[in-house]
Amino acid sequence: MIRATTLEDISTVQQIAKISWNDTYKDIIPEEIQKLFLEKAYSKMMLAKRIEKTLFLLAEYQGQPIGFANFTLVDEDGDIELTAIYVLPEFQQNGYGKKLIQAGLEKLHTGRQLFVYVESKNDGARVFYENFGFECLEEFDEYFEGHPLSTAKYVYLLKTPTY
Repeated sequence: MIRATTLEDISTVQQIAKISWNDTYKDIIPEEIQKLFLEKAYSKMMLAKRIEKTLFLLAEYQGQPIGFANFTLVDEDGDIELTAIYVLPEFQQNGYGKKLIQAGLEKLHTGRQLFVYVESKNDGARVFYENFGFECLEEFDEYFEGHPLSTAKYVYLLKTPTY
């Protein structure tokens, strides 16, 4: 089941984020950088703001939250960004990530294209997005909390532009 995230889900989202981040980035991003990012991006105040101002969905299995996805709302150009999607490791590769994206796209049906930024060495995520139909537009180097990373920018076209 996919549902809207509520303020009561904040501690659950924090736990899913921490477990998923540590599992996903253990060989890519140093643990202290992960901790610093998680403390900021997944603080109670930041999550409350994200739940209020964006589309924040929670996936459940047998009533237990197992993953989430966070989307920006459709902007004036018809763009949407998938800012976060995490599923607990033991539930990955069971279709929950795909269901989260599909549910987000149904709610944001007026959008034209969905963007996502992925750490270039995150092979599992890259395969997931490419299998979904995303296309890699570019890769670039940047600093993440002071740590150098390479990032891949992907797009998924929802509607063909009309001119």
